[in-house]
Amino acid sequence: MQSILCFFFPATMTVVIGFEGSANKIGVGIIRDGEVLSNPRRTYITPPGQGFMPSDTARHHRAVILTVLKEALEEAGLKPADIDCVAYTKGPGMGAPLVTVAIVARTVAQLWGKPLLGVNHCIGHIEMGRLITKASNPTVLYVSGGNTQVIAYSERRYRIFGETIDIAVGNCLDRFARVIKISNDPSPGYNIEQMAKTGTQYVELPYTVKGMDVSFSGILSYIEEAANKMLSSGQCTAADLCFSLQETVFAMLVEITERAMAHCSSQEVLIVGGVGCNLRLQEMMGVMCEERGAKLFATDDRFCIDNGAMIAQAGWEMFQSGQVTELEDSWITQRYRTDEVEVTWRD
Repeated sequence: MQSILCFFFPATMTVVIGFEGSANKIGVGIIRDGEVLSNPRRTYITPPGQGFMPSDTARHHRAVILTVLKEALEEAGLKPADIDCVAYTKGPGMGAPLVTVAIVARTVAQLWGKPLLGVNHCIGHIEMGRLITKASNPTVLYVSGGNTQVIAYSERRYRIFGETIDIAVGNCLDRFARVIKISNDPSPGYNIEQMAKTGTQYVELPYTVKGMDVSFSGILSYIEEAANKMLSSGQCTAADLCFSLQETVFAMLVEITERAMAHCSSQEVLIVGGVGCNLRLQEMMGVMCEERGAKLFATDDRFCIDNGAMIAQAGWEMFQSGQVTELEDSWITQRYRTDEVEVTWRD
């Protein structure tokens, strides 16, 4: 009788907790077999006109990470004993914040007696996007404050088909926001997006696509130099500049994404990363996809912006395929490319 009862018991589910803190957001998320159980986070916000320094950001993360960890466990209704694996962001990102999170994750893993996994931040975004949208094998546009890449999966790697050759698109938007003193709350990119909706005049800006790659430093230098002059002379408004900048950089991103789709014979596009929340970018990409008979997939700010659940999800995939990170190998790597990771969990 006992063996029959055991036969009907469900298989044990795998629960992974993920720690993310590669930039100005600190998050802890818990995933159980594709279900997001909790995903709290905090954002380090600086005054208008200022960026965030690594040391200050790390100090912020240290101050709140244990509170966020407690929230994640309480929201999920779990205890440390219920966790099967601890995942953390290994890189890429800012050194001091990455180290802060890695130390906490290593400590938690040892205190709880759980295996540890170092996760590539970019792959965390991709796997979270795939989970939420159910996209099967998309061409991925990964756009954030620190990264801009067009990616497609092939032979156990996420291959980079095109990328920025200088600064990331999110960094370009953030630095422009500092020039015209746009608030950093909740984020510079979000506030640029809102202002752009009231812009009516398109100001021609440098457009630099080089094959499959893009360059944003020229457009940033141009607009940094011209902005105050144009605004003070009444040639345009701040909203016009926000509108023009968005239209230009997003058109560049749509162009290289379409070229990658053609190369891969792809019929799906998945936008991930913090800039991927931008509805105008989604709209422009959607038009291109519709013209090609393709599908567009994107998520909202719960999962697009850096969060702990995305690290937990990538960690879950890795753990299920038999990967673990030994304690002596649990360092951080600021420059950790997407295509360096062997994708053992996909065919």
